[in-house]
Amino acid sequence: MAATSTKPTLPPSVTRKFWLKQLSAKEKSALIATFGGWGLDGMDVMVYSFVIPSLIAAWHISKSDAGWLGTAALLMSSLGGWIAGLLADRFGRVRVLQITILWFAVFTFLSGFSQNFWQLLLCRGLQGLGFGGEWAVGSVLMGETIRAEYRGKAVGTVQGGWAVGWGVAAFFYMVLLSKLPGDWGWRAMFWIGILPALLVFYIRQRVDEPEVYSRTRDTIEMRHESHFLEIFSPAMLKITALTSLLAIGVQGGYYAITTWLPTFLKTVRKLSVLNTGGYLFVVIVGSFVGYMVSAYLADALGRKRTLILFAACSFLTITAYTYLPIGNSVMLLLGFPLGFFASGAFSPVGAFFTELFPSRVRGSGQGFSYNVGRAIGALFPTLVGYLGKTMALGHAIATFAIIAYLVMIIAAAVLPETRGKELRVYE
Repeated sequence: MAATSTKPTLPPSVTRKFWLKQLSAKEKSALIATFGGWGLDGMDVMVYSFVIPSLIAAWHISKSDAGWLGTAALLMSSLGGWIAGLLADRFGRVRVLQITILWFAVFTFLSGFSQNFWQLLLCRGLQGLGFGGEWAVGSVLMGETIRAEYRGKAVGTVQGGWAVGWGVAAFFYMVLLSKLPGDWGWRAMFWIGILPALLVFYIRQRVDEPEVYSRTRDTIEMRHESHFLEIFSPAMLKITALTSLLAIGVQGGYYAITTWLPTFLKTVRKLSVLNTGGYLFVVIVGSFVGYMVSAYLADALGRKRTLILFAACSFLTITAYTYLPIGNSVMLLLGFPLGFFASGAFSPVGAFFTELFPSRVRGSGQGFSYNVGRAIGALFPTLVGYLGKTMALGHAIATFAIIAYLVMIIAAAVLPETRGKELRVYE
C-alpha cells in the first residue's frame, strides 16, 4: 500500500486571512458598490435632520410640520422599497439598484430649489421612493452574492456605510451652515445630494447578478410562474409579519432618535452649530463602530442574540441620554454608546431577512417587510413632533424609541435563528 503523508494542520487563526481578503473579486465588487450606495444614501437622507432648525426659522413652520417633512420621505420609501424588491425579482438586482440610486440623488438635489413647505414635501416624498428601493435591492444583492460564512459580517459592514454618509452630512453641515448666508446653507446641503449618481458608473462596470438569482429566474421563466404575493400565503405569513415587526422596532427607534437629535442639541441643550456638529460626530463614530461590531457578532453569536442585545442596550442608553440630569460633558460621552447600539441594531437585519425568505420571493419579501417597518417607523418622528408640544423634546424622543425597541425584542425572540444557512436555487 502506498504511503501517504499529511501536512500538519495549523490553527485557523494562522491559516486563515482576514475575512475581507477571503472574498472573491465578485464579492468585493458587490461589497464596495453596496457600501458606497448605502453611505451616499445615508448622506442624502440625514441631510434633512441637520436643516430642520433652518427650515423652521426660514418658513416659520411648526415642529409637527417639520416632522411631516421627515416622515414623507420615510413613508414613500416604504412603497419604493417593496416596488424595487418586486422589480429586482423580475429584472435583476443590479439594474434596479442603479435606478434607485439615480432616483434618490436627483430628488435630493431638487429639494434644494424648493420655495415652500409643499414643494419640499413633494421632493422629499419622491426622494423616498429611491431611498427605500436602494436598501431593499442592495441588501438582497449582498446576501445572495456573499457566501454563508461571511454573510453576516459583509451585510453588516455595508450598514456601516450609513454612518460614513451621516458623517459626511455632518461635515457639510458645519461648513455650509456656518459659512453661507441666509437660505444658501440649507439649500447647498440638499444640492450635494447629487453625488451618489456617480456611483452608477462603478456598478455598471464591476457588479454582476448573483448566480443564485440568475438560476432561480431561469427556473421561474421555464415554469411560467410568478410568486411575488407568496409572502402572504399561510405558509409564509408568520415570517412576513414577524420580520415586519422587527423592522418597525429597529427603524422606529432609530428615526425617533436621529431625526430630532440635532434639534434637541441645538434648542434644548443650547449648543451652537459647531458644537452640535461635534456632539453628533461622537454619535456617528459610535454608530460606525456599532455597525462593525454588530456585524461580527451576527456571525459569532447569531442573528437573534445580537438583535436582542443591541435593542436592550439601545433602550437603556436613550433613557439615560434624555432623562438623567447630566451635563454636556457627560452627554458628549454618552453619544458614543447611543450611536453604537441604535445603529448596530441594523447590522444583522439584512442577512437575517435574506436567510428567512426563499430565493424565488426574496426581493419581494425582504423589500416588503423592511419597508412596512420603515412606513410605520416613519410615523415616529412626526409623533415625536406632536408629543414635543406637551412635554420636553427629549422625553418625547425617548417615549417612542423605548416602545420601538420593546417591539424589536419581542419579534427577534420569536423568529428562528438562521446563522450559517446556505441559499438554494428556487428554494
